[in-house]
Amino acid sequence: MVGGISKDEILIPKMLKKKGYVSKIVGKWHLGHRPQHLPLENGFDEWFGAPDCHFGPYNSSIRPNIPVYNNSEMLGRYYEEFKIDKKTGESNLTHMYLLEGLDFIVRQAEARRPFFLYWAADATHAPVYASKRFLGKSQRGRYGDAVMELDYSVGRILSLLQSQGIANDTFVFFTSDNGAALISCPNQGGSNGPFLCGKETTFEGGMREPAIAWWPGHIKGGTVNFQLANVMDLFTTSVALAGLNPPQDRALDGLDLTPVLLNRSHALQSRPIFYYRGNELMAVRLAEYKAHYWTWSNSWEEFNNGINFCPGQEVPGVTTHDQKEHTMQPLIFHLGRDPGEKYPISVLTQEYLDVLSRISPVVEQHQKTLVPGVPQLNMCDVAVMNWAPAGCEKLGKCLKVPKSEPCKCDWPH
Repeated sequence: MVGGISKDEILIPKMLKKKGYVSKIVGKWHLGHRPQHLPLENGFDEWFGAPDCHFGPYNSSIRPNIPVYNNSEMLGRYYEEFKIDKKTGESNLTHMYLLEGLDFIVRQAEARRPFFLYWAADATHAPVYASKRFLGKSQRGRYGDAVMELDYSVGRILSLLQSQGIANDTFVFFTSDNGAALISCPNQGGSNGPFLCGKETTFEGGMREPAIAWWPGHIKGGTVNFQLANVMDLFTTSVALAGLNPPQDRALDGLDLTPVLLNRSHALQSRPIFYYRGNELMAVRLAEYKAHYWTWSNSWEEFNNGINFCPGQEVPGVTTHDQKEHTMQPLIFHLGRDPGEKYPISVLTQEYLDVLSRISPVVEQHQKTLVPGVPQLNMCDVAVMNWAPAGCEKLGKCLKVPKSEPCKCDWPH
C-alpha cells in the first residue's frame, strides 16, 4: 500500500510535546510503513515494534517479511530474527513488548518526566501466538493463551506504576480497534458475546470494543458508565487531561470524556456514532437506537469459499451477502432490547417514525458538512513493500526492490 497517515493529521504525542511529554509506541503501528508515515515522523520519541501485523512468512523474492523496528531502524523481520511458530503458536513477542514498556516507564519515572505509552500488542490477531509459559494454560485454546498473556502483561504494567509511586498520576485506558475476528474461529478468534457478527462488518460485533479506564484516586473502581463513546474521543480526552486546548484549525470528531470518567455531575450530550465501511455510511447510532442504511456481511464469492464474518448468526434480511440498500427505509434496532440486531422495529409503529424523525436530520447534517479526506488506501505498488527498510544495510537484510507497478488496491471487504 502506498499511503499512510496524512501529514495534515495531528496525533496525541505531537500535542503532548507541548507539555514536555516523552512518548513511545510498543507493538503494532499500522498507519503506513513508508519512512514518512512511521511513528518517529509523527510525534513519537521511541518505537519498538512493526509497521504492520505479523502476517507471513513470505518468500523474500515475492514479498518481504515485515520488519521489526527499534526507533527508526529495523532490527530484523518477523519469522526470521523474530520467531513465530505458526504450528505451535509459540513466540516471545508479547514478552518482549512487555519488557520494552516496563523499561520505558522506569526511565521516565526515574527522570520525573511526564510520559505517554501506547502499548499495542497484537498477539490475539491471527496467526495467534503466546510465550511458552502461557501456551496450553487457558481453557480457550491458543486464543485464550494469548489473552491470558495479554492480561498478565497489563497487570505487570499497572503493578509497576504502583511500585514506582506514580499510579495516582497516571491515566490508563484499555481498549481495542475492532470486535473479535470470527473468521478466525474457533481456534484463533474471540467471541463477541450477544453482538452480531464480527470484525470487517458494521454490525455491533464488528464495532464494539472493551473500554476500561484506570486512574487510582480519580476514577472509582468497579463503576460502569453507559455514555456512548468511541476511540476518537481518546485524542480530545488526552489533550484535556494534559491541560491543553485542542487544535482550533480543524473539526474534531472526538469528545472530551473527562466529565464522564471523573464522575462529575453532568454527562456528555447524546452524540451520534457513524458506522462507515469504506466511503459508505452504513449505519448511525443515536442513544439506544441504530439505523442501518446499508447491510452487508461479505460477498457471496467469499462466503462460498468458506469466509464467513457471521458464523452461526445469519439473520435474514440483515446479514446480507449482497450490498443491500435501505436508505429510503432504514432498518432500525433498539440495542438495549435487542443487542444482537435480530429484530428490526416495524416500520408501521409510532416508535419507528419517532426514531426516524430524530435520526434523519442528524444524517442529513453529517453528510452536508462532511469534508472528504484525501484517500490513503486506494493505491498499491509492490515496489514500496518492506524490501529495504532503514537499517537493513547494517544487518545485511536489504532485499532487491522490484520494478514499480502502481495499481488500484483490492479491498474485497
